[in-house]
Amino acid sequence: MGDISFSNGTSNGNGNAVGGQRKSCWYEEEIEENLRWCFALNSILHTGASQYQDIQLLDTKPFGKALVIDGKLQSAEIDEFVYHESLVHPPLLSHPNPKTIFIMGGGEGSTAREILRHKTVQKLVMCDIDQEVVEFCKSYLAVNREAFCDPRLELVINDARAELERREELYDVIIGDLADPIEGGPCYQLYTKSFYEFTVKPRLSKGGIFVTQAGPAGIFSHTEVFSCIYNTLRQVFSHVVPYSAHIPSYADTWGWVMASDFPLMLNADELDLRIKLRIKGENRYIDGKTFTSASTLSKAVRNSLDNETHVYTEGNARFIYGHGTAYKHK
Repeated sequence: MGDISFSNGTSNGNGNAVGGQRKSCWYEEEIEENLRWCFALNSILHTGASQYQDIQLLDTKPFGKALVIDGKLQSAEIDEFVYHESLVHPPLLSHPNPKTIFIMGGGEGSTAREILRHKTVQKLVMCDIDQEVVEFCKSYLAVNREAFCDPRLELVINDARAELERREELYDVIIGDLADPIEGGPCYQLYTKSFYEFTVKPRLSKGGIFVTQAGPAGIFSHTEVFSCIYNTLRQVFSHVVPYSAHIPSYADTWGWVMASDFPLMLNADELDLRIKLRIKGENRYIDGKTFTSASTLSKAVRNSLDNETHVYTEGNARFIYGHGTAYKHK
């Protein structure tokens, strides 16, 4: 549940505590039953709603502009590059020559932005179910406007499963930039073994790579969905690589899982060379050594992944804790 609350405090007109009353504004999200994540806001820039979800753009004090959907923080201006570079660059760099890419979700535009930095990419399909989220992000997230205008981008408003099943072409890389699997939510079916096996894998070209965001991957939180998404992909693909990175605005380490029927691991020097040859501009987060570190998980997490037996199915799903819609109260 993501709440926006207002409280009285003492300050002068510049926000210094010298007397007089002013209202401070805070965003609060319940991460677990007994754990909440809270930070101060400068302002609420915009609120809206689509037929699928509530949307907010907040100006936060610690993290800059932050996109919140259904009361869940999706990305923040100050550190979204960690998430999106981690999602995009490892699979594209692991592929020998990625030309055609399909994004499931990604309406924010940041995933497309990072993909389109790759010189090899000739066609990018971004399929998001919610047109109002896409239009909202086009209007309010200036950093991604150039990506939305790139002629290589084909924007499709549809359910990702239906769109992949409808299309006949194959893709070098398919990327799952989906909302977290939440009970009753629209996305959890796109983390299942049947979806990976019968929808995603048939749409990959020879040597193709699939990657998905896989939820919290912290020392305690990784057993929510990260470990079982990893184990589920192991039932479908020959080579599966889990990796993670700390994202400050998420208050946790986050996980991704990359999968293929072809070997995936490149050494740090090979990754750095491909970054130099293929990517326009400088990465802020990912390079060869960073990815080597990201894919070297802690002992406790490795043990959990090695011993995980749960396979994600529609009838036997696991979910991220909680679900909620942001609201105001005095």
